[in-house]
Amino acid sequence: MHQLTRRQLLAAAGGAATFILVGCGDDGDDSGGQDLDSKRVGAMENYGVGDTFKATEELTFSIAILDNAAYPYKADWQFFQELTKRTNVKFDPTVIPGSDYNQKRSVMIAAGNAPWIIPKTYHPSEEEYIAGGAILPVSDYVHLMPHFQDKVKKWNLQPDIDSQLKQADGKYYLLPGLHEDAWLDYSLAIRTDILSQLNLQVPTTWDELTNVLRAMKPLAGPYPFSDRWSKQPEGPGANALLAHMSDAYDTRAGWDWQPYHWDSNAGKFVFPGATDNYRKILEYLNALVNEKLMDPESFTQEDDLARQKFATGKSFVISCNAQTVVNELRKDLTERNPKATVVKIPRLMGPMGATKRQSRLENGVMISKKALDSKNFVAMMQFVDWLWYSDEGQMLAKWGVEGQTYTGSVEDDTFKLAPDVDWAGLNPSGTKQLNVDYGFFNGVFAYGGSTKFLNTQFTEEEKKFQEVMAQRQLRPAEPAHPLTPEEREQTTLWATALKDHVNQQSLRFILGQRPLSEWDAYVQELKGKNMDQLMEVHNKAYERFKKEHG
Repeated sequence: MHQLTRRQLLAAAGGAATFILVGCGDDGDDSGGQDLDSKRVGAMENYGVGDTFKATEELTFSIAILDNAAYPYKADWQFFQELTKRTNVKFDPTVIPGSDYNQKRSVMIAAGNAPWIIPKTYHPSEEEYIAGGAILPVSDYVHLMPHFQDKVKKWNLQPDIDSQLKQADGKYYLLPGLHEDAWLDYSLAIRTDILSQLNLQVPTTWDELTNVLRAMKPLAGPYPFSDRWSKQPEGPGANALLAHMSDAYDTRAGWDWQPYHWDSNAGKFVFPGATDNYRKILEYLNALVNEKLMDPESFTQEDDLARQKFATGKSFVISCNAQTVVNELRKDLTERNPKATVVKIPRLMGPMGATKRQSRLENGVMISKKALDSKNFVAMMQFVDWLWYSDEGQMLAKWGVEGQTYTGSVEDDTFKLAPDVDWAGLNPSGTKQLNVDYGFFNGVFAYGGSTKFLNTQFTEEEKKFQEVMAQRQLRPAEPAHPLTPEEREQTTLWATALKDHVNQQSLRFILGQRPLSEWDAYVQELKGKNMDQLMEVHNKAYERFKKEHG
């Protein structure tokens, strides 16, 4: 296992990603002009859909592994043992704490010592590495990946790839997670016993939430809403909250930030941090802070402190996902107060009404260009295809070994966890945790899949949430507007400075350190940081692509 040195960290140049996942309209079978005959050592001679990949000799592939604090990395997890047993492949891992993953990934790539396989890469962070040539245009090599190609074809995902992922060179540089259907997870968790005590209904809109928080305030100590997920670099804090608020307000913020947003009314891309909708989000949150309905520490505190406040009844509302509401929030809460109840509520609606913005593509895998120099390159691509995209590989990564960690079948709806195994409350009597104790359902490897496969991870409670979200109208995806390498290099510099300023000033606006009456001055500051030039490049790229491809 490799560890990054302080010297490597300090040597890295800063740079924020701009938000574009890349894609190709064909099957990418030209191998980038590379002769792969000398790179097939360990590869299977005949490898196709339904085949289990097994290297013809023992192989070791270097990989970056995000170490999740909720299930810390263990080299002896059964997942790794079973993976080697089935595929004849071992990992040479570089294990990175989740809070530092993006930064340290950049350090490794900039220093030229990145592992071959770089998973858990969220669109569009691969873009900052394209110009330097450090990562492969993976679309040139998907012809080596029959399971990937099969799911793209079977689920008609090529239009998603074309519209969301395509670069000006017609290639893409990230192998995305593939979902059969679109789905949402993150929302708010609310103490329903407090709602009952106050004779209140679960809120359905952001305005209704304000009224609920006002009613809760006398019982809280002193803020009814104290949030989490504020230490990641994607936003000014409370990044999950800002992300799903930005969906409701038709802009981009928090985890969903990107330096451009399609304005369907204007028919052009606009800078989200300067829009009226973005301002409305800041006004809303500022009002909560001013009324002491929301803890100002929500935007800076560690997750553990936010969880502690919720568990001890100092707050009643917090961001969550399906896993955390059961594994963390409900567990923490009921240990102290057995009568307390908490649920994950459907995403609150705002000006966009009962609509949603989401993609069938998820975070994915980058491949270091160094891997192409290896005689084992083809075998590695076959292995990546099997583990991340085959039904068998996904089943292993998510649920483990039949007869040991689970029984039954996904296809006939008989799947269930073994009696002594639990994950996210699916089997509350289980004494062992699937991810903590076995290493299965590790977010580095387990994402994507069919709708039936996805449904296996849901409790009945979560299925109800998904039913509500499935009824909301899916808004059209933003149109493609791939940039040239030169445009990308320039816009990355602009976008980095703009994002930093948006994050800093957004926090000041929310906390009341800067009055919202200075909004126009703030927009002028963005203009001074090349906002208009950035949008001009993106809109020219849109017009160019539309002219060339219709």
